Amino acid sequence: MSLEMIASSIVVAATFFLLPTLGEIITERSGILNLGIEGMMISGAAGSFAVAYTTGNIWLGLIAGMLIGGGLAFIHGIVTITFGRNQVVSGISLTIFGTGLSGLLGLGFAGLPLVPLQPIVIPGLSAIPFLGAVFFNKNILVYLSFIMIPVLWFFLFRTRYGIIVRTVGENPIAAYTQGIDVNRVRYLCVIFGGMMCGLGGAYLTLGWIPLWVEGMTNAKGWIVIAIVVVGLWHPVGILFGAYIFAAFEVLQFTFQPLGIAPAFLNMMPSLTTILVLVIWGILLNVQKVKRIVGAPTALCIPFEKP
Repeated sequence: MSLEMIASSIVVAATFFLLPTLGEIITERSGILNLGIEGMMISGAAGSFAVAYTTGNIWLGLIAGMLIGGGLAFIHGIVTITFGRNQVVSGISLTIFGTGLSGLLGLGFAGLPLVPLQPIVIPGLSAIPFLGAVFFNKNILVYLSFIMIPVLWFFLFRTRYGIIVRTVGENPIAAYTQGIDVNRVRYLCVIFGGMMCGLGGAYLTLGWIPLWVEGMTNAKGWIVIAIVVVGLWHPVGILFGAYIFAAFEVLQFTFQPLGIAPAFLNMMPSLTTILVLVIWGILLNVQKVKRIVGAPTALCIPFEKP
């Protein structure tokens, strides 16, 4: 496999990680941890494929994936925001529920062929040697992932609404005293995060691997959580995290011809996730480091009106 093909494959794989991660940083910036990413992604993947195959309209499939992800996130919001229950338990339960739901939504669609999202060639840019084939000959969701990084950066750090989201995640009491509806902000952020997870699942079955196979997300939703931490809850930071993990995902297939056991290569992304989380856990116990790269202060803490 040529270097150009490897780089292009990494860009394609990174999009699968970027879309849900962009949603999750908004969710966590508002103070809500959602560990149900895997469930939202896989149910979005199954539902979007089922709708696209049944209707013959791939755009309806994308919308369906987003609605499924947003709907599951809304359930998480009811449990954690309205009732103030444990966010970790709710998120894990959502993953279990979403995994079961995906089997139901994808029933009868396993292995069926589907015409995926087609690449959009950008005139001029696609002719640039190496870079053109790697970045400018991709489907619309890949381009969307590029665009959303600066858009979310601008939203979080240059707009009033972004400041509100960050304030709700850092000091919800202060936000409440300023007249901000903390629960409404958190609901909007959680639902947005869920829709992005559903879109990531839809990308898997409609843009990357155009078929449905039960369990095809292969627990990659947990890697998204690691990328949020690695990226320091920042849209630009997660760009590097997503591409690092995408490289592991792609290179495991590149190294198989060298005689390395496939089972060993398959476990590398998950092993890397564990190592990264352990290292960050150690670093965040150092007070000076925690002040610089720590999670939002109110993350996982239910809001109670004073």
